[in-house]
Parts: sequence; C-alpha cells; structure tokens
Amino acid sequence: MARKGLFDLERHFAFYGAYHSNKVNILIHTLFVWPIFFTSLVLFYFTPSVCELIGTEPQCFLARRGLFLNFGFFFALIYAVAYVLMDVKAGSLAALLCMACWVTASSLARTLGFSLAWKVVLAAQLFCWTGQFIGHGVFEKRAPALLDNLAQAFLMAPFFVLLEVLQIVFKYEPYPGFHVSVNQKIEAEIKEWQEKQQKKMS
Repeated sequence: MARKGLFDLERHFAFYGAYHSNKVNILIHTLFVWPIFFTSLVLFYFTPSVCELIGTEPQCFLARRGLFLNFGFFFALIYAVAYVLMDVKAGSLAALLCMACWVTASSLARTLGFSLAWKVVLAAQLFCWTGQFIGHGVFEKRAPALLDNLAQAFLMAPFFVLLEVLQIVFKYEPYPGFHVSVNQKIEAEIKEWQEKQQKKMS
C-alpha cells in the first residue's frame, strides 16, 4: 500500500530516479553508494558515545564488544527506521544492511585505529564520489540530486540502489503498480527539467 507524507516511497523514489535514469550511472551508484555509507560509519566510530557524554562507564554488552552508542549508531539507526517506515519488506532488508554496516564498520575502525582509518576512509570516499560525479557528468548528463535536495538525496541513495537490484533480480515492487507510477513521475520530471534547460539555452 502506498504511503503518504514524509515516508512516501513513491515520491522519494521518483525524485531520486529522475536523476538516475541512465543504466551506466545506475550501475556506478549501485557499486559506490553503500561503500560511501559504510566508510562514513568507520569514521563515525570515533565520535563520543552516549556513555562518555553522560560520564558513565561503558560496561554494557555492546561496549564490551567494541560497539558504542555513538553518532555512527544513531546515523545507521535513522536510516534503518526510515527505510522500514517507507516499505516494510525491502525496508527491513535495508535496515539489516544498515546495522550490519555499523557493526562491521565499528570492528574495522577498532582494528585500524583513527590514524589509519581516516586515511582509508578519505581514499575510499574520494574514489567513490569521483566515480559518481563521472556517472552524472559523462553518462547521465545531469547534476547529482544532492545539489537540489541534499537531505533527500543522501537518505534515499542506499535504498534506491537496493530497490533497483531487487527489482532487476527478483522483479520486486513494494506494491502492485509501484514501478508504473514511479516511471510516469520520473518521465514527467525529466521532461520538465529538459524544458527548463531548453529555455535557459534559448
């Protein structure tokens, strides 16, 4: 069933899809979006935990395993909850991936240490972001969605590529008619953008 308002998956998907209609650009994003999310969590591991901020000893079950309720945890949790609220089935899978990324990124960050971790993250982020900008500039020939709506673009990117993979591999759609409706919205948005571009050039 289609959701409305803040968790309207159809609206969010159509917005992001209008900036990613080229197959090569979609492939590039499929390869690079989740690594960007993951490496961000590696760096966020070094932010203060709730226990540190309130001055309590981190002796809980998670802390003993190197998992802390820091910005990385809440960052992953926000994404996970938002995805479930948009679509229970695919959103639950996305939520599991988000939390798995948090656990794995925490382990990697702990192993590397800050002095090495930030260098690895920087290299990975530069590589992945460069690839995505090439995808937009060379293949999509349209500026990234983040230039028009930063928050929406960052939130939807991991879920968008996951839904694309689920649709291609398993023919999945959140509800009957989802892809037909979304494709119509995407085509209308692209047409509107092309008309605006033509007016600017004339």
